[in-house]
Amino acid sequence: MIFSDPEIWAATLSMAVPLALPAIGGTFSERTVVNIAMEGIMLIGAFFAVAFSYWTGSAWLGLLAALICGGLTAAALAWGAIRVSADQTVLGMGINIFAAGLTTFLLNTLFGFNGTPISTPKLPNISIPGLDNIPYIGVIFQNQSILVYIMIVLVIVSHWFLFHTRLGLRMRSVGEHPLAADTLGINVWRIRYFGVILSGLFSALGGAYLSIGVLNGFTANMTNGRGYIALAAMIFGKWTPLGSFGAALIFGFSTALGIVLQGQGISSNLLQMIPYALTILALAGLVGRAVAPAADGIPYDPRRS
Repeated sequence: MIFSDPEIWAATLSMAVPLALPAIGGTFSERTVVNIAMEGIMLIGAFFAVAFSYWTGSAWLGLLAALICGGLTAAALAWGAIRVSADQTVLGMGINIFAAGLTTFLLNTLFGFNGTPISTPKLPNISIPGLDNIPYIGVIFQNQSILVYIMIVLVIVSHWFLFHTRLGLRMRSVGEHPLAADTLGINVWRIRYFGVILSGLFSALGGAYLSIGVLNGFTANMTNGRGYIALAAMIFGKWTPLGSFGAALIFGFSTALGIVLQGQGISSNLLQMIPYALTILALAGLVGRAVAPAADGIPYDPRRS
């Protein structure tokens, strides 16, 4: 039976990584600023991870480059949304379009139409000693990318940070009532910059997983809408790290199930539609009422308060 096969759950965990990471990052950004630029930041992270992995011969330096480029892109989003009070939805879509064009141009210019070299290093797959000896569970965690384990740690740390630290409390207060937070001496702009840039780092990490975690190459638009699915996972998870991770597992399972069922004569086009259908249901609010932070998407200028 499919649901009792540990291989499908291993695939579910793997497929959830590029959704969970930007979704969790989005829980920080959307406490302050609407961020639909996760798709574009993932693309930028994916490309520069491959490029620097190839140029330096180190996948870890490629991962560092992805984080830096993702953080810088998110900083540009934060500046436009916070300092200039630009329309955050339009700004995010602009970054997505820019990233798609930029990465395709750089791919063709720097590597040619044959794509990135197959000799590009990738991040290692690992098995935790002892864990792989546990029946059933061991199969799920055996030979997974190291970013799978990093994701699990980040889920736990993110939830603890947001709900059990002073800075997390300040971030939540800024997301609900920035004027009240400002009155108490909290630097609203600084918190918002921090949240958006943190979201960029998580999104870039998710993009890097696709290009140097699962593969060791980059193709044009390889994120294939995962940034938007991550946005739906964040909403489905009610703007919490644990909830976003749980939603990402659901979307990851739908993708893994589609791959398994392709070999049973079911139309691949129909199966590939499953994650996007779930995205529409989540964004339409058909999976339960999700209430965004009260100040989400609302510009705040302390100079005019």
